[in-house]
Amino acid sequence: MNDLTTAAIDLNELSSKLRSVPEKNQIEIIAQLANCGDPGIDILIEFLRDRLEKQPPNLADSKTYQTLLLANSLNAKEFLLNHCPRGILPLRSERGIDYYPLQQLLAQQEFLLADRMTLQKLCELAGSATVQRKWLYFTEVESFPSLDLQTIDALWWLHSEGKFGFSVQRSLWLATGKKWEKLWDKIGWKTGNRWTRYPQEFIWNLTAPPGHLPLSNQLRGVRVISALLSHPAWEEGKSPSPID
Repeated sequence: MNDLTTAAIDLNELSSKLRSVPEKNQIEIIAQLANCGDPGIDILIEFLRDRLEKQPPNLADSKTYQTLLLANSLNAKEFLLNHCPRGILPLRSERGIDYYPLQQLLAQQEFLLADRMTLQKLCELAGSATVQRKWLYFTEVESFPSLDLQTIDALWWLHSEGKFGFSVQRSLWLATGKKWEKLWDKIGWKTGNRWTRYPQEFIWNLTAPPGHLPLSNQLRGVRVISALLSHPAWEEGKSPSPID
C-alpha cells in the first residue's frame, strides 16, 4: 500500500471520527485535519456546512470556523464568505451594538485586542457619556440587556475552547463561595497581595487558566464585576455551559 493510499485512508478515518466522537475529541481531530493541507480543509468545510444548520453552535463548530478562517485556502475563504460572513454565532443586540469587530478579534485569537474591544462594547451599551469616560459604573452594568451580555459571553466562550467568558468567571466565583480573593488567585489576576500587572503579566492565549479573560479593573473595587457576574443574563439555561 503506497503512501497516498494510506493518507487517503487516514483522512477518511478522521472524517468519520469527526462526526461521531465526543466534542472534546472533535477539537483534537480538527487540529489534525488542519495539518493535512487542502484535503483536510475540504473535510472541515463539509463538516461546518452540515453543522451550520444546527444551532446553537458548539465548541467544535467554533474550532472549525477558526481553522478555516486562518487557513491559507481559497476554498475556505470562499466558503466562509458565502455561508458565514459574520461568524457562526448570531450577533444579537437589543441596542444595535455591532459585535462583528469583537467576533473577528476573538476568532483570530487576538485576545489582548479583544479584551480592549469588550470594554469598548460595554461602554457603548451604557451610552455616549460612558464611551467618553471609558469605564463603567456598576449601576450601568445592572441595566445592560441580558441579550447583549449573552452575545459577548458566547463569543468569548466559543472562541476560547470554553476557557474564557463572564459565565466561566461566574461559575468559578460561585465555586469559591463568592470569595473574591480566592477568585483572583484562581483566575490569575492576583498572587498573594500582588495584583497581576497589565498588560505584560496577563496571559493572552489559551495557556491561561480558565476565567482569566476578559478582564475587569479591580482598582475601583468589585462592584462592576459583581454586577456583571450577578446579572440575570446568567440564569440557568441562558448562557453556555462554561466548565466541567
